Amino acid sequence: MSNNNLKKGLTFGLIGVFLIGLQPVISNARPSIIDPFIFAAMTALVEALIFLPLYLIERRGLIQNKNKGFDLQIRDLLLNGWKKKKNLYLLITIGIIFSVVPVLLYIGFEIAGAINSSLVLKSEIIFALIFGSIILKEKRISKVQIIFCLVLFFGLLLAITQGSFNLLEFNLGVIILTISVALFTFIHTFTKAAFDRNEIFPTQVVFVRNLMSGLILFILYLFIFPLENVLLMFNFQNFIFILLMGVDYGFSLFLWYKTLTYIEIGKASIVNSLTPIISAFFAWMILGEIFTIFHLFGTIIVILSIYIIVREKEVSKI
Repeated sequence: MSNNNLKKGLTFGLIGVFLIGLQPVISNARPSIIDPFIFAAMTALVEALIFLPLYLIERRGLIQNKNKGFDLQIRDLLLNGWKKKKNLYLLITIGIIFSVVPVLLYIGFEIAGAINSSLVLKSEIIFALIFGSIILKEKRISKVQIIFCLVLFFGLLLAITQGSFNLLEFNLGVIILTISVALFTFIHTFTKAAFDRNEIFPTQVVFVRNLMSGLILFILYLFIFPLENVLLMFNFQNFIFILLMGVDYGFSLFLWYKTLTYIEIGKASIVNSLTPIISAFFAWMILGEIFTIFHLFGTIIVILSIYIIVREKEVSKI
C-alpha cells in the first residue's frame, strides 16, 4: 500500500512540476498588450471557476461522510470553521495579499526572465523554515539547515549574476520575486496552522483566495484603466494566454494538494525542486532564453541544498 501511495504521489508531483515550471514561460510569452495587473485579475478569476466545482465536491463529500464513520467533530470543524472570526480575518487577508502577489510575480517574471524566476521561487524553503520556526514554533533550525540555506543562496547568486556576484547590478525582477515569495510563504504559514486545526480545507482556501483577489484586482483595474483595455482581454489571441495561465496555475495547485495526500511534504518539496529544469528547457525552446553554465551549476546547487535541508528536517523529526 505504501509503495502504491509513493507511486501516486510521485506521479501527481511530477505532473505538478511540469505545470509549475511552465508558469514563468507562459507569463513571459503572453502578448505585451496584456499588462501584469489585468493578467493577474483574469487568471485569478479563471482559477476561481476551476476550483468552484472542486470546492463544492469536497464540501459535499464532507457532508456525505456524516454516516460513514467520519469523525463528526472534525467534519463540523471543516464545514463551519471558516465562520470563526480569526478564520474569517485569515481568509480576507489571504484574498488581499494574493491580490498583490500575482501582480508582483508577473512583473518579476518579465524583468528577471523565466529561468532566473524559477530559481528564485525555490527560496521559498528558506522563508518556510524561518516563518515555521517563529510563527508555528516548529523545531529550531539546525546548523546543517542554516549552512545549506546559505549554500542555496550562493547557488541563486551564482546563476542570477552569471558568476560575477556583482550586487550593484542586481536584477530588480529578482528582488520583486523575493518579496512576493516572502509574502505568500508568510500567509501559507498561517494557513497551514488553520489546516492543522481542521478549521478550513485546501480547495476552500484556493477558491476563496482567487475569487477575492480576482474581484479586487478587476474592480481596481476598472477604476484606474479605460474599459477598452478590459475588452482587449476577450480577443481570442489574448484570452488564450489568460486561460492557459489560469488552468496551469489552478491544476498545479490541485496536483500539489493531491501529492501531499499520498507522500510527506518533505518528499513533495524535493520533487518540486525540479521545476527550474522544466522552466529552463521551455524558456530556451519558446522564449529563446540562454541556459548558461552558471544556470546549470546554480540549479544543481539549489536542488541539492533543498534535498539536504528537507532531509535534515525529516531526520530531526525522527
